[in-house]
Amino acid sequence: MGEIKNEKSRTIIGIDLGTATTEAAIYRHGKPEMIPSFNGSVVTPSAVGVDESGNLVIGEKAKAQFIMAPERTVIEVKRKLGTGEKISMGRQTFSPVELSAMLLEYVKRYASQYLDEDIDRAVISVPAYFDDIQRQAVVEAGKRAGFEVERIINEPTAAALSYGIDHLEEESYILIYDLGGGTFDVTLLELFDGVLEVKASSGDNRLGGKDFDERLMGWLRKRFEEKNGVSLDGDVHSMARLKEQAEACKVALSSQEEAAVSIPFLAEKGGVPLALEETVTRSLFEELIKDLVSRTHDPIQVVLEDGKIGKEDLDLILLVGGSTRVPLVARDIEEFLGMEPKGEIDPDYSVAMGAAIQAGIIAGEIDSDTGIIMTDVNPYTLGIRTIDDHSDDFMSVIIPRNVTIPVTRHQVYYTVVPGQSAAGIEIYQGESRTASRNHLLGKFTIDGIPAAPAGAESVDVAFSYNQNGMLSVTATLMSTGKEMAVSIDMMAAVREERVDVSQWKTSAFAGDYRGVVRRAEKALKELEREVGEDSRDMARELEELIYQLKKAVMEEDLDQADRLEEEIRDLMEEI
Repeated sequence: MGEIKNEKSRTIIGIDLGTATTEAAIYRHGKPEMIPSFNGSVVTPSAVGVDESGNLVIGEKAKAQFIMAPERTVIEVKRKLGTGEKISMGRQTFSPVELSAMLLEYVKRYASQYLDEDIDRAVISVPAYFDDIQRQAVVEAGKRAGFEVERIINEPTAAALSYGIDHLEEESYILIYDLGGGTFDVTLLELFDGVLEVKASSGDNRLGGKDFDERLMGWLRKRFEEKNGVSLDGDVHSMARLKEQAEACKVALSSQEEAAVSIPFLAEKGGVPLALEETVTRSLFEELIKDLVSRTHDPIQVVLEDGKIGKEDLDLILLVGGSTRVPLVARDIEEFLGMEPKGEIDPDYSVAMGAAIQAGIIAGEIDSDTGIIMTDVNPYTLGIRTIDDHSDDFMSVIIPRNVTIPVTRHQVYYTVVPGQSAAGIEIYQGESRTASRNHLLGKFTIDGIPAAPAGAESVDVAFSYNQNGMLSVTATLMSTGKEMAVSIDMMAAVREERVDVSQWKTSAFAGDYRGVVRRAEKALKELEREVGEDSRDMARELEELIYQLKKAVMEEDLDQADRLEEEIRDLMEEI
């Protein structure tokens, strides 16, 4: 094998950065091809760790190390992208972006070796329901790994590309059901005349095979603790072994009716080692996860309604993501939609292959006249906070959800008080009519408004949403032509370091707020079990308020704590 060339590569690879595993592919010789890693496998566990000597380990080695050294290993980091959470690995702490960059840099190295050139361009897939901050986190991780990120592509869209490339003559409505390790996406597409048009997307960023594992872990743990009269609280090593066996049991139950779980030494009592020995049936496992699978129904209904079709209009349902191998999933979809889903694309590799096809389109490897053409949509509503007849916290929509991108939309707003000299513009993403209950993306002020009566001056606000799902905002003062083009720093929220509030109860003032926190955390658990976008939005808001209250109590900011307590009570009353 020759030396890796240093000049900028023309080659663009596709990467599926998954919660559980990561894959890469390239489009060449007229088809997508998976890229093997250093050990010859095309699947790399999304695990990062440091060994006893402090050296970085990634992929299979890190996953194997997780059982023996969970304190030095990180898995499932994708779910934390877009948060300010710090993650401990050994004696150091890292951001989700830093850990994802380590994984992507590993992909860069093995792809460069395999292809015998320095690979520095990539198309990276993301869940369709990732918001702008999460998408920007992926772009930032790619840049830190040494990639020029040419495009961010939605995972179901990538999977649909891997199907559509071989079915250009078809005319059909296709539903992509993508249930991975940590996220769920559902996308409705129309295929006609070689055009793959995304009609609508929805999903749940906190639903996947990881949750199936945790349900089984919870059952196994409860059985073990009840039988042996011990608690596994705080025992990270035992929980790591339990997680490994629960995942193996789940996989086994996809092909057999029952599976044995055996851990010879899970804990000890009085110096005596205790073993876990259980037989789990498929029916028991399905009962444990039944409500989780049912949570996919609401997003499916959303995309059918947004796409303005009935379930009887569907021509094909395609399964994507390793978690669709669980037999209950296919049975549930067939019962819900009245159509048997098909496995015509590889559930594990189709996203990476689709990303590679998109890379091939960008690189000119696929003829735009005779090859496939793809359009996509924005998954969330975008707008600004304004005043209406009833509130000063109204979400004024500029780009509705599921509009074909790229798109630019304008909306004109007027001054509300006499002599108003400036206008604050707060940009939100989400589906609530109350702006502050949505996700604040950024804010800025346009000043220099001439003194005039209320309503006499106007500002034209333009939102431009590109194919990477990134947003730029321009505000123009109509009377003077003054313009502000704003680049929102999506990473600002990612970089904000969140305080560890786990010890909040040690505060001298914790007793004053313990009751409301306990009730709020109970309500949060109930919300997380419910389906529907409203429930998910409320859960996110309540989770953030609980965190802020604990932080205020730790910092002894009692005015802030009282205000947050009142907000929590108001939200719980609404719930």
